[in-house]
Amino acid sequence: MSDKRDLLIIGGGLVGMTLALAAARRGFSSHVVDSADPAELTAQGFDGRASAISTASWNLFTNIGIADALEPYGCPIDSIAVSDQLKPGRIDFTPAPHDGTLGRMFANRQLRLALFEAAADEPLIGWHAPANVVSRERGEFGVSATLADGTVLEAALMVGAEGRRSPTREEEGLKMAKWDYHHRAIIVGLTHCKPHDNVAWEIFYPDGPFALLPMLDDPDGTHRSALVWTVSEKDAAGVLKLSDRAFLAEVIKRMGDLLGDLTLSSPRSSYPLSLQHTVRITGERLVLVGDSAHGMHPIAGQGLNLGLRDVGALVEVMEEARRLGLDIGDAQALKRYENWRALDSLMVMSATDGLTRLFGLKGKAASAVRRLGMAGVQRMPVLKQWFMDEARGVSGDAPQLLRA
Repeated sequence: MSDKRDLLIIGGGLVGMTLALAAARRGFSSHVVDSADPAELTAQGFDGRASAISTASWNLFTNIGIADALEPYGCPIDSIAVSDQLKPGRIDFTPAPHDGTLGRMFANRQLRLALFEAAADEPLIGWHAPANVVSRERGEFGVSATLADGTVLEAALMVGAEGRRSPTREEEGLKMAKWDYHHRAIIVGLTHCKPHDNVAWEIFYPDGPFALLPMLDDPDGTHRSALVWTVSEKDAAGVLKLSDRAFLAEVIKRMGDLLGDLTLSSPRSSYPLSLQHTVRITGERLVLVGDSAHGMHPIAGQGLNLGLRDVGALVEVMEEARRLGLDIGDAQALKRYENWRALDSLMVMSATDGLTRLFGLKGKAASAVRRLGMAGVQRMPVLKQWFMDEARGVSGDAPQLLRA
């Protein structure tokens, strides 16, 4: 008996599984296929990987019913301090009390646990993991994917959510603008003796940003943060090979005594940094979401939030198609999704790329000009509010699911 569903989501990571849950809450069924073993992705322990969840993204989690499960594990971001090499002239972004926080920090493991547990209890989600797709088919009346064990999954619309190296995108031949920053992000968890006071630090150095992200204290009161340190590709191997003591010495050189004595709380990991923007994010009965559509520099922590806005927009477009009596794979509906997401994603990616290049300019003169500009922004509440609204995702044409 055929189990044809509305969506065939290839990639069950944070964006793919959020899409499956959001769609289910609106009555759409899905098959979700992922090659990774869920048990491995949710294994005990903090590996340093964490995500900043914006206000709009938190609204989405609230509206799809997983915010209560996540709430105990999130660390509020009450303020963001932006500094050029810890020299005078920094910007402090602190929202007004009635605006709430700038977001919440979560270990990626906790996000997966909440999503996976909710998905396991949702009858409208058929979850196939670990499973490998060996072939994809799309036609006038539907789509299908054949798994390595011979199972054939059918749906009305295929969604590529596999990440930056999306085979679904590559198979469709969708063109992509891409460039390499020749930098690598090194990620590690830190414990420290001073409290972080829910402040996220973005400290810019010529070789790249150095971000300290506040995490929830351990149950015993130990203070924790996540570090994302960008280094040039040529230096990355050497930094990763440093002993823990030598590595911490280099970290302290860049952050001073902000958090006091430090220890490492996770292994170091790294990934190369690049920008990629898919010119078209739709095809015949096909859409791309998340990093499959757009991969960006982590400088502003907006990558996952951009993918979650894709989720909200796609679900809203599908609802509108259903109201009009259209197939959710209808080319007209998919075009609306593509147009809606094009401007937002391009603006966010252009802004992060511009910041990366601006703060990458070397020399005392460039640093002095940057700090002068930052000091000016610090004295302009209206401009600071605009930046904070952008970071929180509450400006522009937000999908209904991402509104309070």
